[in-house]
This record gives sequence, structure tokens and C-alpha cells, in this order.
Amino acid sequence: MVKKWTISYPAAGGAEERNAYIYLPESYDHEPDRRYPVLYMFDGHNVFFDWDATYGKSWGMKEYLDYMGTQVIVAAVECSHSPDNGRLSEYSPFDFQDPKFGRFKGRGRETMEWFVNCFKAGIDAEYRTLPQREYTMIGGSSMGGLMALYAVLEYNHIFSRAAALSPSVWVSPARLTRLAREARLAGDTILYMDYGSGEGEFRPGLISHFSRIASILMERGVMAECRIVPWGTHCEASWERQLPFFMNTIMYGLEE
Repeated sequence: MVKKWTISYPAAGGAEERNAYIYLPESYDHEPDRRYPVLYMFDGHNVFFDWDATYGKSWGMKEYLDYMGTQVIVAAVECSHSPDNGRLSEYSPFDFQDPKFGRFKGRGRETMEWFVNCFKAGIDAEYRTLPQREYTMIGGSSMGGLMALYAVLEYNHIFSRAAALSPSVWVSPARLTRLAREARLAGDTILYMDYGSGEGEFRPGLISHFSRIASILMERGVMAECRIVPWGTHCEASWERQLPFFMNTIMYGLEE
């Protein structure tokens, strides 16, 4: 079951109404004493329903979780759709310059503060979650993948596991590399991270940045599964095909 509602988000230009979504496994209504781990996701409009997705294709998360019987709650929030590329600002931890779109103020920390203190707090209050760090995960793709990576590094005391699909590591790679080296990380941190083999040609050095960050984190003891997806591309259809890979990784040990 997926519930959808509107939520007030304090965007840069003032409060905005966004769609929020929550997936509850079938057992939720039948086992009233049971509590569940939670996966938080960015770009919530692309997670569940094709009719809400930006390009008409979602990840098909509900169908996959129902089919597999995965016992997890998934909570997601829509991104900014402002015409001045508000998503790039909202989902970047760092200020950056893009040759196509110009210069952006990174508001990723503001976004994460809202996710942690408002959205997660509200989900924990309303639903039967396991709110402890051990059971709290975060995921996303593209700029949302960058944010998932940032969250598990900078907010490691909140999120123990992350799935970063096609993360936009081209955004300030030097600062991201420094964060990977210096972040305070617990020894049980789990990370899934991938890129499609067809993505690197669009941004020179992308796979090199990806590999460097992956190597640093593995050297630091992060339990990381990092892949170059054969013939993978930068789209929801490709990310949907990675569901078995990243869900098996981040859910390992959490299901009874």
C-alpha cells in the first residue's frame, strides 16, 4: 500500500507544497505490534507511480517490494520543480558551477536538516518504525544519489545504510572526496553505489571520481558494493533494474 499526501517544505523561495509518499508492507495492518526499518528516498514522485514520474516511468518500487515481500517502510518526498533548476540547488551539498546551467548555491545541508528534523521525525511519530540508526536507510539517484551519499557520510549518526545510484559526483568532486576521507563513520556503515556503463561519456572523469570515492570509503572500512552496470543508462528504467542489487545490500540482516 502506498499513501500519498501533501507536505509543506521550506524551499529557498518560501514554503512549498510537495507530494510525499509512504509505502507500507502488507503485514503492516495485520501485525499491529510489529515495527519496521525505513528507507527514505529523494525524488519521491519517481519512486512508485508512472503517472507521477517526470518522464512517465517510475522505479516500480511498490510492485517489487510486494512481489519480494520485503518488510520495510519506504518514505519519499518530491523534489523541487522550479523552472530555475531548483532541484540542482536543493540536492547539492556544495556550491557548484555547471557549464550548461550556471552557478548554484548548494542547499543540501538545509534539505537534510529538514529530512532529519521534520520528515523523519513525522514518519517516526505517525508510523510503527524502528527509528534507531541501525534501521534507518536513505537512497536516491542522480542528484538524489549524491544526496544519499552525502547523507550517509555527513549524517552517519542518523543513517547507517545508503543506496546511491548514478550519484552526481561531478558536483564539487574535491569537496566530496575530502568528506569521504574525513567524515566520522561507524564501522557498520553499508553503502551501495553504481554507475551505468553508458553514463561516463557524458561527463569526462565521472567514472574516475566514482572509483576514487568508492576506494576511499572501502579503505576506511565501509561495507560497500560498487558496480558499473553493463549497458546501464541514466534513467528510471535502468535504476529499476538495479532494485534487487541495492535492496539486497542495504536490507541485509534487517529482515527476520
